[in-house]
Amino acid sequence: MKTIKKIFPAILVLFAITISISSCDNSEESKNANKPKARGAIGEIILAIDSTKWQGPVGDALKDIFQADVKGLIRDESMFTVRRVDPRAVTGILKQATNVVYVTTFDDRSSGSQRINALFSKESKEKAAEDPSLYMLRSADEHAIGQELIYLFGRNDETLIQNLQANKSKIQNLFHVRERERLEKLILGRKSGAARVAGEKLGLNIQVPTSYQVAKSEDNFLWLRQPTPRTDRADISLFFYEMDYTSEEQVFPEEIIKLRESIAKAHLYSDPDNRNSYLTIEKVDPTPLFTNFNIKGNYAVELRGGWKTANLSMGGSFMSYTIVDTEKGKLYYMEGFVYFPSQNHREAIREIETLLLATDIIPKEEKSS
Repeated sequence: MKTIKKIFPAILVLFAITISISSCDNSEESKNANKPKARGAIGEIILAIDSTKWQGPVGDALKDIFQADVKGLIRDESMFTVRRVDPRAVTGILKQATNVVYVTTFDDRSSGSQRINALFSKESKEKAAEDPSLYMLRSADEHAIGQELIYLFGRNDETLIQNLQANKSKIQNLFHVRERERLEKLILGRKSGAARVAGEKLGLNIQVPTSYQVAKSEDNFLWLRQPTPRTDRADISLFFYEMDYTSEEQVFPEEIIKLRESIAKAHLYSDPDNRNSYLTIEKVDPTPLFTNFNIKGNYAVELRGGWKTANLSMGGSFMSYTIVDTEKGKLYYMEGFVYFPSQNHREAIREIETLLLATDIIPKEEKSS
């Protein structure tokens, strides 16, 4: 922790909110070469905080950040899996966890908080006291390669809570993006060549693991599926649709729902022999959630919610992106949906999001004929 003590005061002066530490000297590089790889499940966060503080208002603010419900799922699931530990117990394997968050206030005299406070220099505490907007310190690869270690701090509970509430989305997004990037590295080591070739017909560079099979491929439609007989693995499907872009009304929420329903009625059935088993969007619980996006320079609309078959035989969670490619005059609808009865869908939806965002639109001159 000497690196943190030495650099922290100077960095506090330069950055008002998020503070990142990096070291370029050769000695640090050699130290990193001998460090183990960080370990931890996707979506897991080790939260080191004194038990009294965790049970109080600060803990409530942290739960509102890390244990907030994931929107758009068919049942309540927290955004991250939080393992609360006593700061004095962060040793050995826990010290090498992928995501570690220390939380303290400098006026807290409890033994757990004092253990964290000892990592800060007197000067850094004074800087934090002078500027109450300072609340976070980030340190990469502190104890293990690939580790994200974060300190959330304040001069007292009130100040820390104010900063946590004001920066809730920022903290959530920090870990959300990080976990998506981790997952992408894990699942895209081996990619499906069949999916790539099929996607090129639609003008898309689709990257999915080899476990995904081509279920249906037509001129403007592609359905990929990762079926599984295992009870510990979700049945995930991805489908892609291409059409001409003629009006901005096509990306209005009601028009996206109409488009999605028309695609499902034409291609997606739980039972191909039953035309009333097509996949429809759940309109009430959960209510479809729309968010505007910019994906690699293209306007897009994200949609999250629940799906069910029209005959109510099956259901699950889904998410999609409707993307406008003005260069080619095309509209792309990309969706992933989960079938995993009575099980959590959070990580399956994270996988879907990762794969859809890894999809690129092929420039006009490169599209296969």
